[in-house]
Amino acid sequence: MKKWLVLLLVLVAILYFGNKNIKTTEIVVESDKIPTSFNGLKIVQISDLHDATFGENQTKLVKKVKNAKPDLIFITGDLIDSNRYDLENSLDLVEQITSFAPIYYVTGNHEIATNDMENIKTSLTEIGVNVLTNEEETIKKNGEKVRIIGIEDPLNGVLIKEALSKFKQSETFTLVLSHRPETFQDYVNHNVDIVFSGHAHGGQFRIPGIGGLAAPGQGLFPHFTAGVYEENDTRMIVSRGLGNSIFPVRVFNTPEIISVTLKSK
Repeated sequence: MKKWLVLLLVLVAILYFGNKNIKTTEIVVESDKIPTSFNGLKIVQISDLHDATFGENQTKLVKKVKNAKPDLIFITGDLIDSNRYDLENSLDLVEQITSFAPIYYVTGNHEIATNDMENIKTSLTEIGVNVLTNEEETIKKNGEKVRIIGIEDPLNGVLIKEALSKFKQSETFTLVLSHRPETFQDYVNHNVDIVFSGHAHGGQFRIPGIGGLAAPGQGLFPHFTAGVYEENDTRMIVSRGLGNSIFPVRVFNTPEIISVTLKSK
């Protein structure tokens, strides 16, 4: 009996710490399209917070973001959770990290599902976040530039491929924020350079040697759950995210932020 109790306690501890700790995943993207002025630029991606908290007043998460020393911060949707909507909790995190670097944000399906999307966008804009609703911005440095495109989640009624078709294909190095990874081929077809996505929650339960068990929009044993996917000159970076939604526990799937460093060949 004691043996089973010890095993149960160990399992509970593994699940608890595996859901409350945060990993910083570091990725380097190298390309001859990256302007030399942007060599070494560091982007920190935050995705799928789902109103989760990491330490009192988000202290653990704020510290992780600060320690990554970002030049830009990308938030790729589902900052809130439509099932337990607490906008102030999520704004608390964003307000604390606005001083670290410029922040760019796109919606996920949960923001749209709240039917409070305009309030969410207005609240974020008021604290200094660049909210991109099927829009693009250009960042310039020493006469060189990269562009950032933000794609609204398709739950708003506009398919991702339709949203992408608004933007001219360009030789300018292009970073796309888009919540959903399952439409990878749309990003490839539009020749974007890097896509930052989330949504899959790492497959929720990660099976060693196999990968994620299930993801929204992809079903069982999904392909796009975590890490980097490449085709032609397009790379898609998929964050495992931070919080949970329908199912409250992750297994072998530590919450993460991603730190991407650009390297010019």
